[in-house]
Amino acid sequence: MKILKEFKEFAVKGNMIDMAIGLIIAKGFNSVVSSLVNDVIMPLMSPITGNMDISELSFVIYEEVKDAETGKVIQDLVSVNYGEFIQLLVDFFIIAWVAFFVVKLLNRYKRKADDAKDKTVTTPKDIELLSEIRDLLKEKQKDK
Repeated sequence: MKILKEFKEFAVKGNMIDMAIGLIIAKGFNSVVSSLVNDVIMPLMSPITGNMDISELSFVIYEEVKDAETGKVIQDLVSVNYGEFIQLLVDFFIIAWVAFFVVKLLNRYKRKADDAKDKTVTTPKDIELLSEIRDLLKEKQKDK
């Protein structure tokens, strides 16, 4: 029962909703990045690769063998599909690169918001109120 109570607290606090929203956004982001790789980057790389589709590169270990009389497959094709792996690596590095720059941009805005000297970013009212209370308490301490 303790686990159910903890799960309820977790779900009610919004963590689960935040996580679900993050997953939905990640799915959309994945589609955008895949399109970027497949429709923009890979065509630009085609002169280097000789107009070859990298995702279809493979190394065949065993060919497919069929029975001459029945046409039934005796041995399946066994291959190492390293082209798909290369394609996924390119996707991963692009996602990592974009995520790095998004986090870097967010950190820049956070540092700017945390900078007390920068007056271009307005301080929320509750933070201003807490700062005033802190200053009043400091003055009261000095008076004693």
